[in-house]
This record gives sequence, C-alpha cells and structure tokens, in this order.
Amino acid sequence: MYPSATPPREVKIGDAAAFAGTTPRAIRHYHQIGLLPEPERGGDGRRRYGYDDMIRLLWIRKMSEAGIGLDDMRAAFDEARDVEDVLGRLEETLAAQEADIKRQRAAVQRLRVVGSPLGLLSPLVTDRLSHLPPGALRPSDLDALLVTERIFGPLGAAIQASVFITLATHPALRAEADRLDAADAALDDTVDPHDPQVEELAAQHCAHHEALLQAIEAAGLDVAEEKLFEIYDAEASCEEEPQMSAFEAITKMPYGFSAARTRCMELTARLLHGGLAAGS
Repeated sequence: MYPSATPPREVKIGDAAAFAGTTPRAIRHYHQIGLLPEPERGGDGRRRYGYDDMIRLLWIRKMSEAGIGLDDMRAAFDEARDVEDVLGRLEETLAAQEADIKRQRAAVQRLRVVGSPLGLLSPLVTDRLSHLPPGALRPSDLDALLVTERIFGPLGAAIQASVFITLATHPALRAEADRLDAADAALDDTVDPHDPQVEELAAQHCAHHEALLQAIEAAGLDVAEEKLFEIYDAEASCEEEPQMSAFEAITKMPYGFSAARTRCMELTARLLHGGLAAGS
C-alpha cells in the first residue's frame, strides 16, 4: 500500500513562500501594497495561508516572470484595467529594455575595439579619437571629456576632442599644456589671489588657447567639427539623457580649486572674451 498524506488546511508563511517559489519578505511586501490580502493570524499570532492565497501567489510569480509590474498585477487582479492595456504597457517596457541591452552591447563592443575607457564615451566622441595611437590620450584627457559629455552632451565632447587630437599630434603644445597644468597646481591656498603671477598665468593660458585654435584650423579640425552637427542631428535620439546647464553643473561638480586658481580661471575667461579691464 502507498502511504497517504492529508494536505493541511492552512500553512505558515515560510511554507507558503517555499511552495510559491518566493520569500516571506516578498509576501509581506505584497501585503503592504495590497497585492495579496493579509490573512487572519492564528492563535499563536502567526499568519496562516489557505488555498486561495496560494493560488494568488502562484499567479503573482507567473506574472512576475512575464515582466508584469506589481502595479499592473494589482490592477489585473482587481479587474480595474483591461488586460490589453496591461500587455501594451508590458510591451513598451520590454522594448525599452531591449533598446538598453542593444546600447550596452554596443558599448561593450566599442570597449573591445578601442581597448580603453574611451570606448565608454558616446560613439560621436569615440569615433573622433579612436585613430590616435595608444597612450596619446591621457587619463586626465578622458576625465575632461567625461565631464564635458555630462554637461554639454556628446556633441560638446566631440567638439572638445579637437583639443586633445591637437595636443596628441603637437608635442610642443602638449609640453606647454603640461607646464600650465603644473603652474595651475602650484596655485594652492597659500597663494594670494591677487598675486601678479595669477594674472600672468592667465595671460599664458590665453596665449596657449590661441595657439591651439590656430593648430586646429591648420589641421582642418574646425571643418570636421561643423560636420559633427549634421551627424549629431541625424543620430540624436529623443530618449537621450537630458543635459544640465553649465551654471547648474558649476554648482554640483566639485573641484576644490583654491581662490588663486579660481581667479586665474576667471581672468583667463575674461581675456578670451574681450580682454581684461585695467586695474582688475
């Protein structure tokens, strides 16, 4: 004779979770959001789950496996929304997930081809710089492009790439950039913002910037920048992450510059935009 087993009338939450293939924590969450009615507690103070509860738990798991969100599950159980509406929302979600996966795969492929963090930037930026030899781009260059892309988007970073192409192909300009970077780093908190060296360094930055622009034009990189607008307009997606304004970025991106270095940057910007007023 085969042994017979009598099924229980009700089970505890641990047994219910084990049978439904979920966890007690998840079941408690279903109670909190109204997806699963909370059963009465027994004499020992513990909840007991019956047949109807188990059926709902099993359907919840099936809908979860299909990608249906908890809100839509609740609406489906309450019959407050047509099932076609729920499925339509699900298809939109799956389409967005497929698009995300496609973008992620493209990023992985770019990383494999480029072989550096440059591949994580947008294709518009990567395409402009991927022809440079290994080591031509420094980590600080990539950092600057990363920040620019966050603030001004792929187009802004792709235009800024002209500077790094020029530095990578003009050793004298790269050496001068390194010298200026070292001078900037020396403007620590011990330097008076109105020290004459601050204004002198700003003038040197301005001269270096002008030299960079001349080299960019001589190489025809400015023409390439104009073509970027056409490429960007053709490839831009309405789902692209919104960019913040330059002012907003200034208030949120920390650099920890000293007062002297900050003034040097301000003086450089004023020189590049029309000259420095006397006595400033």
